[in-house]
Amino acid sequence: MEKLTILIVDDEEGIRTGIRRVLRNFTVSFPFYEHDFEYDLIDAETGEQAIQIIDNQNIDIILLDNKLPGIEGIEVLEYINNKLTDCAVMMITSYASMDLAIKATNNGAFNFIPKPFSQQDLKSAIESITKHLFLKRMTQKMKLEAKNIRFKFLSVLSHELKSPINAVEGYLRIMQDKQAGTDISAYENMIERSIDRLKGMRNLIMDMLDLTKIESGKKNRELKNIDIVEIANMCLDSIEPMAIQKNLKIIKEFPKKLKINADSGEIEIIFNNLLSNAVKYNKKDGQIKFYLKNENEKVIFIIEDSGIGMTEEEKSSLFEDFKRIKNEKTKNISGSGLGLSIMKKIIDLNKGNVKIESKVDIGSKFTVEIPV
Repeated sequence: MEKLTILIVDDEEGIRTGIRRVLRNFTVSFPFYEHDFEYDLIDAETGEQAIQIIDNQNIDIILLDNKLPGIEGIEVLEYINNKLTDCAVMMITSYASMDLAIKATNNGAFNFIPKPFSQQDLKSAIESITKHLFLKRMTQKMKLEAKNIRFKFLSVLSHELKSPINAVEGYLRIMQDKQAGTDISAYENMIERSIDRLKGMRNLIMDMLDLTKIESGKKNRELKNIDIVEIANMCLDSIEPMAIQKNLKIIKEFPKKLKINADSGEIEIIFNNLLSNAVKYNKKDGQIKFYLKNENEKVIFIIEDSGIGMTEEEKSSLFEDFKRIKNEKTKNISGSGLGLSIMKKIIDLNKGNVKIESKVDIGSKFTVEIPV
């Protein structure tokens, strides 16, 4: 159950008691929300009491009579609007003050309920205002999350692009000023480093484009019967130069052919992310094991490395957007923090799952299962 607090503001004790009786055990449910809503009920006889309660407690719904001793309900409504409290107000009004009720609605009240009202009228009104409040708060939450994601996106983008841009610019200025002389061979190392930096920038931009396409549902998928052994061998060829630099031994165990109905580009992204990480986070003279097999109508990919491994805490956040493992061993390893997030989304698109086993300083093992 999820509780909402209702403040009943009416100078008639009979009205307050009647509302309490109707709403005491009343609940509201949503077909798309797992929790039902029930209510804590608070009374106020005057507008002044209501304002004092509003100032000192979190109120979700206010049932507000206009004809009150002292300040009237419309003035309480104005106070609520000025205070910008996150609550929904429903006016309780007599038929004679219908014009006032409409005015109150135009000034921020969600609705009004005229006196006299039946139990069903009250329950229907409470159900309506509860759903309105829930949807309003969910919308605000989604907007805030979207804002935070955009901020994080731009922060990561600016951080990840600033360093390589500065490095490339620095190398170009050295060459422009001929600081190492006029022999082009003196600048070969700088040129190679610049190319590496530009590749990293391009990969980051491509990762971000992939992420945007997947999350917007606009990624073009070409599902057909493909041989993933062919794709796996192609991906191994592409990471071989990186593996040679670390003197990594690659052990593979593939069937001759392994067919699956999937998008070849998506399978390539999965393999490339897992293999490149297995190289980047591996130790010199280590090894990578890569297995493909078909079991129980599922294609299974297993990529295991002998690298630095991860803690349980690091594993738990591995598939979050822009999340990178940061510790003493990874500080010199570049990456956007998007590769595994994109991979996980692709696995989900294919109704598959991924399991991670990892031990610090021993290595990591990723097992991906996708239905044939």
